[in-house]
Amino acid sequence: MATVSNNWRINAMDYLTGRAGRDEKSDLVVEIEMRPEGGLEIQVNSSVKALFGKAIAAAAAAALQELGIGHARLMINDKGALDWVIRARIEAAARAAGHKAALKPPAAAPRPPAERNRLRRTRLYLPGSTPDLMLNAHLFGADCLILDLEDSVAPPEKFATRILVKHALRALEFGNSERIVRINPLQTPYGADDLAEIVAAAPDTLLIPKCESAADVRAVEEQVAALEANAGLSQPLLFMPLIETARGVLHAYEIATASSRNIALCFGAEDFTADLGVERTVEGKEHFVARSLIVLAAKAAGIQAIDTVYADVQDEEGLSASAREAMAQGFDGKGVIHPSQIKPVHAAFCPSMEQIEKAQKIVAALEEAKAKGSGVVSLGTKMIDAPVVARAQKVLERARAHGVLGEEEKL
Repeated sequence: MATVSNNWRINAMDYLTGRAGRDEKSDLVVEIEMRPEGGLEIQVNSSVKALFGKAIAAAAAAALQELGIGHARLMINDKGALDWVIRARIEAAARAAGHKAALKPPAAAPRPPAERNRLRRTRLYLPGSTPDLMLNAHLFGADCLILDLEDSVAPPEKFATRILVKHALRALEFGNSERIVRINPLQTPYGADDLAEIVAAAPDTLLIPKCESAADVRAVEEQVAALEANAGLSQPLLFMPLIETARGVLHAYEIATASSRNIALCFGAEDFTADLGVERTVEGKEHFVARSLIVLAAKAAGIQAIDTVYADVQDEEGLSASAREAMAQGFDGKGVIHPSQIKPVHAAFCPSMEQIEKAQKIVAALEEAKAKGSGVVSLGTKMIDAPVVARAQKVLERARAHGVLGEEEKL
């Protein structure tokens, strides 16, 4: 720890102080002491100080200047943090010390508008408080990455975490993964502050937990619309309501249709079973009806349904079986909590070659009937009804989306 210079030998209780960050890899701990005079004193303690100490101090000085702080003592204990993490932690520490200004995150790289009907086979949860887990997370190949502000973040860390996530949304590469932020419920002391910090950073989608009624979604929408207008955003954020209680399940359809921003209904089994007061089992009989109702509500509303997570990251066979069961039940994807779960879930949601070949024959029979001007479609000796054709077309659409059916092959 660096020593205090003569200029700072004044009663520390006279100054406002703030602290932010974690003593972990790719992060840093920032302590700031706001001063009325004396300029800036920046002390850096880092595992990479020999190589990057000056660069860290320069990044810190630039952040303080941008914040409009001219007199402060800043102490940094660094564990290899990148510049965006340094800026986020300094902003959090300064605001914790009572400073009002915020840093402007870097301009985001151009991204296409968020898609309503894209593949969402996997949504990988990442604690928003841990930069090390967010770096390069897009390389794992999950369809969606969730920067979590809720269950994985302890209450004392929520303030600094939402600032960190704001910077991450602008600074990190997300590849083709959908950028989702799980906020805290508006009924808690944290939900409104999450929105105030995050909306202007323009994630693709908000995951709204503990939804129990249409009013829960509309309350979020009202605040988001106002914040989007203030930020000058033209692309509306999309919503994923997360249903985790018995009351939420019974109101699933009204939740699904509560906003045109909704693109999927998600199910959370852990909170749901806790709400019922029962154990969560591998067989899942305790939540089978709830999951079925959520699929029905989502499909009736014309949006996707996404299943709960499989908690045992060591049980790949159980995960694959759970994902296959979810797909058979009508879900479009599944939550995952570890990168190792992505590949098995994607494989489970991909149509088999047998299914693809059967679907191709059905669609070919339809095309042949059209060419002949016949209204009757048959395959061999079997008549093919319209719902069978529609189901075959969906199988081929899924195969194409998974990349196992080329663009040149007819759907």
